[in-house]
Amino acid sequence: MFIGLLLALAAGSLVSMQNIFNTKVNEHTGSWATTTLVLGMGFVASLTIGLLFEGKQMFTLPNMQPWYWISGLIGVGVVICLVQGTKLLGPTYAISIVLTAQLAFALLWDSLGWLGLEQVPFTINKLLGVLVIVGGIIVFKLGGRRESQKSKEASVLGLE
Repeated sequence: MFIGLLLALAAGSLVSMQNIFNTKVNEHTGSWATTTLVLGMGFVASLTIGLLFEGKQMFTLPNMQPWYWISGLIGVGVVICLVQGTKLLGPTYAISIVLTAQLAFALLWDSLGWLGLEQVPFTINKLLGVLVIVGGIIVFKLGGRRESQKSKEASVLGLE
């Protein structure tokens, strides 16, 4: 379990960092060029590392459902939406919404047993956990508005 926690923490930090990098790339190119660069470089890196560690065995895909192949298309949507969301909302706000949406949909899919997942019972505690996070995002966003309003008022009054 400890290794799983460390890997999840690493993934979170890497997704956040990648999102910032992607947004910076998007400032110099378009969304589709950014997506192509990100996923293209990811493909080359994954292929290279996969061949080094697994060799030809990497291409053995026993009993895989054909519809799982669309995950690459989902990745295109992820990159496009994250880059645009970050550009419009800023990294902290965009990522907090993304993570909340991930948690809410994971709860939905787990509870319903969709996408080949083992069905996990829905509990009120799980729903409350998601709602607490949503509440935190609202407090975070409203708190930011108040700070920016105070800053504007101080600037108008010449206090800064």
